[in-house]
Amino acid sequence: MSLLNNLIKIKTTSKKRVGRGYGSGKGGHTSGRGQKGQKSRSGAKIPLWFEGGQLPLIKRIPMLRGKGKLNVVRPTAEINLTEIERMKAEIITLDALKLEKLIEKKFKKAKIIASGKIFRKVTIKGLRISQAAKKAIEKADGKIECL
Repeated sequence: MSLLNNLIKIKTTSKKRVGRGYGSGKGGHTSGRGQKGQKSRSGAKIPLWFEGGQLPLIKRIPMLRGKGKLNVVRPTAEINLTEIERMKAEIITLDALKLEKLIEKKFKKAKIIASGKIFRKVTIKGLRISQAAKKAIEKADGKIECL
C-alpha cells in the first residue's frame, strides 16, 4: 500500500502577484499582458461574441435570427419495422410512437420505412408508409389505414 497520498507538504510556493513590480517574479511594467492593445489596458472586458467592430454574425444573417427557426430540423420522423416489432401497442399511431418515446414530441409526421423485419400483426393508422414496408406488414397479416 502506497503512503504517498498521506505525506504532508514541506514546501509552499506563494502565488505570483501580477503587476506589482519587478520583484514579484512576473514582469514589471507589462505584467504578461503584452505591449499595447485593448486587452493590455485596465478594465478591458470584451465579450466572447465581439468581433473587433465588424458587423456581428447575428446581424449579418438576419433571416436566421431567433431560436424558433431551429426547432424543427427534420419535420418527418423515420420509423423502421424493427422498432414497430418491439412496440407493445397493437394500433400504431403518431401518438403511440410518442408515448413509447420512439420519436420526439416535436414531430408532426412520421413515415415507416422497410428496414428490418416484422412478424406480428399490427394496425397502422394515420402514418405514411413506404411500398416495401406496406408489403412486409400485409405479409404479417397487418392492416394499413392511411390518411
